[in-house]
Amino acid sequence: MPVPTMQPAGPTRIKVAGRQSPPGWAIKQRYLIDLMDRAAIAFLGKYTRRDGTLVWRKEWPGMDGSDDGYESFLSFPLLYILGGAEHLHELARREWSAITWQFTGYGQVHREFDAYYDWMHHGESSTYIYYLGLADPDHHVDRTRALRFAAMYTGEDPEAPNWDPELRMIRSPINGSRGPRFEMSADDWVTHRPVLADYLAPYEDIPGVDSSDPHVVVDWNDDQMFSRVLKLMNERMVPGDVPLNLNATSLVTHAFLYTGEPKYRQWVLDYLRAWGERTDKNDGIMPDNVGPAGVVGERMKGKWWGGYYGWRWPHGAWIILESTLIAGCNATLLSGDPCWLNLHRSQADLLWSLRQERDGRTVVPARHGDQGWFDYRPLDPAHCIHAHFLSQSAEDRARLEERFPDWASWRTLPRFGKAGSYAPSGWYAYVNGKNPGFPEQVLEDTYAGICSRLERIEGDTDDVESWDVHHWQDLNPVIPEGLIQMAMGTPAAVYHGGLLHASVRYFDPLRQRPGLPEHVAALVESIAPEGIDLVLVNTDPLQSREVLVQAGAFGEHVLRGATLRDASAGEQHVPVAGRHLSVVLGPSAQARLRLEVERFAAQPSYDFPPFA
Repeated sequence: MPVPTMQPAGPTRIKVAGRQSPPGWAIKQRYLIDLMDRAAIAFLGKYTRRDGTLVWRKEWPGMDGSDDGYESFLSFPLLYILGGAEHLHELARREWSAITWQFTGYGQVHREFDAYYDWMHHGESSTYIYYLGLADPDHHVDRTRALRFAAMYTGEDPEAPNWDPELRMIRSPINGSRGPRFEMSADDWVTHRPVLADYLAPYEDIPGVDSSDPHVVVDWNDDQMFSRVLKLMNERMVPGDVPLNLNATSLVTHAFLYTGEPKYRQWVLDYLRAWGERTDKNDGIMPDNVGPAGVVGERMKGKWWGGYYGWRWPHGAWIILESTLIAGCNATLLSGDPCWLNLHRSQADLLWSLRQERDGRTVVPARHGDQGWFDYRPLDPAHCIHAHFLSQSAEDRARLEERFPDWASWRTLPRFGKAGSYAPSGWYAYVNGKNPGFPEQVLEDTYAGICSRLERIEGDTDDVESWDVHHWQDLNPVIPEGLIQMAMGTPAAVYHGGLLHASVRYFDPLRQRPGLPEHVAALVESIAPEGIDLVLVNTDPLQSREVLVQAGAFGEHVLRGATLRDASAGEQHVPVAGRHLSVVLGPSAQARLRLEVERFAAQPSYDFPPFA
């Protein structure tokens, strides 16, 4: 992969002078960053001890929970990456270590990684360390940890033999730092049973269950029924590989971004290629289970459906789409070739081919069982948005416009999801020129979300012993994802373990750290295959600010030119040859830039730019 050479004198520099009244969005963006800097302290003061551990119970059973602990604080390094205060970086590292120590005590974490669990939950917790990689690539402990974690899945760690190199498969859907788990115990599921009692049954042929109803629900709280369910799950779901394990490609990509070692890239491509070959042999339908001998349906009586987090249970098709999307995005980043998204595209196309019109809506099947496809629902636009954002291809744009013909009228609902996630639909419409109110809306939503969470924190007087492990996720007032969308031009990370692919990211050369410098606000106005429209604003009327703009979250793109647009002075074009552009903003100055981008023209990494 070609790596561009930097200009001898460093990145091209553009200087902008002339005081202007800053737009309202810029003032509000900076205010919200500062507000979340302070709100983080209030959150920690209420819910953590002096050592950073959660104020919570002394024991927690089962294999669930550490992911929720990490999720409760993963927004701290994310805000720091955007330009949050230095104390957020320090607190983010303290909390990661404290949660790791606490859940090691609970018996769930071993060698700083979950002893065993699935990649739905590994992905949620690992997002934290992916953000820490962006926050400081030179942190020796983080780098060592990244290589150690990757070794658990590449076959290099004898204590965690999760990988079968001959069959190119992860050997169980339940895996981790103790290796693959080939039999689940009743104790593993003790915290899940009340929740899963409301889910549909994992199989339709459970003894004592009406097999004629594909939507049948079984009571996991009933000991006898639970025993039958667990027996069948152990017989059929473990050992072997499942599509959900593709989320592990982010962990291995994480190691590549630290080191650039080709073996990590090759592992990601080989693993995704293996699932593509299984799909081709199964008439284009991705199987959701591969037995220990590498045979599809080996423990499912020959069925390609019925695997753990597969086409039927517990969430259905959306997990297939999400895991193939995460892996396809990682492979595209590492290779520069969006064709690695084809496996994801093929499964989305499959579901679309099965669409039906019901009650005036187009719906697709979310599940497949013994009686065929069922549980028809509307498609989620988020997967299409992520695929088109990364590829910028006409084909992905056409898919989105066919499946969501009214996308131009999208408005993001005023809500934050799990761990502060923010739906990308309103942002996507904005950068395509169809939702001009998005900046104001996301700023209002973020302020309202912060205030709502602070109110709940102040009124939270529940008994600590009664708190569920999810208690803190929706109370954390540090919710920067909407600001990340508007400033970095990204739909944000795919939940459950995607990396933060972005159009641009920022560095402060004065303080030699990531993020927007103090008083600087940013807005990506449009994204196209050949370029990006970006607005930078210095809200400080007294002092100049310099910001380094990087093409891509990992420097994977190359800047070939920049045009400074000024309403009175016209346009000024400068050639650029590198990943970075320096913009010096005079007091209260604003820069409207058109950045010419060559996509995926450089090797991605966590590396910071060479600060002068």
